[in-house]
Amino acid sequence: MALHKGPAKHDERTMAVNPFFGEANPVGGMTEAPPTHRLPDAPLAPSTAYQLVHDELMLDGNSRLNLATFVTTWMEPQAGVLMAECRDKNMIDKDEYPRTAELERRCVAMLADLWNAPDPSAAVGCSTTGSSEACMLAGMALKRRWTRRNEGRYQGGARPNLVMGVNVQVCWDKFCNFWEVEARQVPMEGDRFHLDPQAAAELCDENTIGVVGILGSTFDGSYEPIAELCAALDALQERTGLDVPVHVDGASGGMVAPFLDPGLVWDFRLPRVASINASGHKYGLVYPGVGWALWRDREALPEELVFRVNYLGGDMPTFALNFSRPGAQVVAQYYTFLRLGREGYRAVQQSTRDVATSLAGKIAALGDFRLLTHGDELPVFALTTADDVTAYDVFDVSRRLRESGWLVPAYTFPPHREDLSVLRIVCRNGFSHDLADLFLDDLTRLLPELRRQPHPLTRDKQSATGFHH
Repeated sequence: MALHKGPAKHDERTMAVNPFFGEANPVGGMTEAPPTHRLPDAPLAPSTAYQLVHDELMLDGNSRLNLATFVTTWMEPQAGVLMAECRDKNMIDKDEYPRTAELERRCVAMLADLWNAPDPSAAVGCSTTGSSEACMLAGMALKRRWTRRNEGRYQGGARPNLVMGVNVQVCWDKFCNFWEVEARQVPMEGDRFHLDPQAAAELCDENTIGVVGILGSTFDGSYEPIAELCAALDALQERTGLDVPVHVDGASGGMVAPFLDPGLVWDFRLPRVASINASGHKYGLVYPGVGWALWRDREALPEELVFRVNYLGGDMPTFALNFSRPGAQVVAQYYTFLRLGREGYRAVQQSTRDVATSLAGKIAALGDFRLLTHGDELPVFALTTADDVTAYDVFDVSRRLRESGWLVPAYTFPPHREDLSVLRIVCRNGFSHDLADLFLDDLTRLLPELRRQPHPLTRDKQSATGFHH
C-alpha cells in the first residue's frame, strides 16, 4: 500500500460543483464547493456526494485494459450480487456468521484436495486478504518451526535466513524485514530468470528456515522447478542432515497449474512442501481481496501461532495478521468454485492461456520484439526490443500504449540482469481474443512513429512507469 503525505500548499484546491448536482432546486445549497483535504462543515445530499466522487473516479484507468495487474477485473453479475449481500459481514466473527465461516472451511477443503494434500481432512488453512498476508503467515510458521528446533542457538544470537530467488514478489522482502530474517536470494543468470535449485540448496545452512519456490514468477510468468528444488534439498539432507522445508508461493500458478498442467508435480505430492499460498483474486477469478494459505498438516503450523478468542460469542481459533475484514470475497470464492468446478476452471484458464500464446506469437511476428517467455505457463509473457532496434525502447512503447488506454508495465530485471528491460503482458479472464487483436492493432499502429525516433526518449527509467515489484 502506498504511503501518502498531506497536500502541499499548491495542491489545496476546491472542487467545482455543477448546479444540476442538487436534489431538486438546481441552485439550492450549491453556493460553495466542499473542501478536498478537510472534513466539510456540513453534510451534502447523497446524490451530490456520489456525483462528486463518481466524476473524479472517471479519471482512473479502465481496469479491463490494465495488462499490468494479475488481479481479477471481471466477475459475473450474480457474484457481484452475492458480494453486495455480504459486504456487511465481518469474516472474523464466525459465531455471528456461521454459514460464511462454513463456506471458508469448504474452500480450504477444496484447495487441499486440489493441491493433493496426503489427507485433505488433516490439512489446515485459512483465507487472507491476499497472497501477501498468506506469505507472511507461511513465513511466520517456517520461522517458528525453526526456532523451536534451534531454541538454544536462536537465543544465542543465531540469525535465521530464508532462501529464495531474486524474482520473488516484494512481500517476501517485507517478511524478511519485518520478522528479522536474512533474505538469501539466488540472482538471475543469462536466460534463467528465476531460482536455480542447486544454487538455492547451496545457500542453505543450519539457520535456514525454508526455501520459497514461485509457481509463476511475476517478472515473466514462468514456473520455478519445484520438484527439482525439492530433489536438491533431499540430496542436501542426505549429505548434511539438514532438513529444509519448502513453501510454494502459488499466488498465480496455484490456480492455473492444477487445471492446465495436471502432470506437473509441484504441490503437496512432494513431501518437502510444507505450505502453499494462492490468490483467490488472481487466477482464482474473484475480485480483490482474498488469498489462501494452506499447510500440509497441523504439525506444519505450530499451535502457538493460533489465537483463540471468545468475546465475539464462541471459542474461535484465528491465525491472521488482520482481524476484521469482509466476508464477501470468501463467499465469492465459494460461488466461483461451485459455479465452475474443475472443468469450468480448466476451460476458463485454457482460454486465457490460448489468448496469451496467440498474442505472444503475433507480437513476435512483428519483428521489433524478442520474447522472453511465451505465455505457455502462466498466461503471462515478457518481451524486450529486438537487438537491431535502437530508435526506441520498452519504456517508449509503454508510454505510447498508455495514450490508447493500455497499461503495460516496463521495468528492468533484478541482479544480475539489470541490463535487461522488458514489457510484461498479463492475460486474464475477460481479456478476450477480440481485445487482444485491438491491442495488437494499437501496438502495430505505433511502430512506424517509434521507428522514426532518433533515439529512445525515456531519460528517467525509474519514473517512466508506476510499476514496481
